[in-house]
Amino acid sequence: MEYFMARRPRLDMAGFHHIINRGVERKNVFKSDDDKNKFLEILCKACKLHKVDVHAYCLMDNHYHLLIETSLENLSLFMRQVNSNYAIYFNKRYKRVGHLWQGRYKSWYIINDDYLYSLFKYIEYNPVDAKIANNIGEYPFTLLGTIINTNLNIIPCAINSKLKNELDDIKDYLSVKFSKKELKKLQEEQKKIIVKKDNIIIQEKDKTLQEHFNSTQDLMQRNKDILTAIENGYKQSEIARHLKISPAMVSKVFRGVK
Repeated sequence: MEYFMARRPRLDMAGFHHIINRGVERKNVFKSDDDKNKFLEILCKACKLHKVDVHAYCLMDNHYHLLIETSLENLSLFMRQVNSNYAIYFNKRYKRVGHLWQGRYKSWYIINDDYLYSLFKYIEYNPVDAKIANNIGEYPFTLLGTIINTNLNIIPCAINSKLKNELDDIKDYLSVKFSKKELKKLQEEQKKIIVKKDNIIIQEKDKTLQEHFNSTQDLMQRNKDILTAIENGYKQSEIARHLKISPAMVSKVFRGVK
């Protein structure tokens, strides 16, 4: 399962990041299970050094997905170590020279829980979508695969994974196949611009609140506009102040569609 967006500046800010990298010319970067295990070993060594937690991952033959959490502003340094050390191993093992990866990597900063949990599902469903597994958890080179298969060890850098620690609460959500609607919503999240202002990480808004409610003519339209503004990153309290209604009213509109 793939989605493509214009390249944007990478953010080294501490927090959750979705990372994708693939082989040059889409060639395989993992030719055996041993290669995948070596990558996970290199990944965990880098995690220990740079204070990074892995919350989800999926290693496919020609690309990988990582969902990680950095505690320092060191994403670029961390990823350079992972990709470079694995490329050295791979080139030596298969007696090859030249670039292994298509580029440095692609990354997206995750700013809300809905985005985070949809990524858990998206990443875990990659093998199902590629038709190399019938159900999530069957493929051994995902985090869920190691959790479900008791014969496999959970990698040490994923011990603090939210996917692992909250699995009982989200297993019903994960059991429903990743849909086109969810993919579209994920793509919309990926397009949003995240910035850091005064040491606070915020999502830049596509529209001002005034622009969101310019065409509001009745209660039904107002409620739709409230939901759109929330999706665009505005807090319920901000919307309430703009509309001069109570925060409880905004919350009621929001809960009404949950």
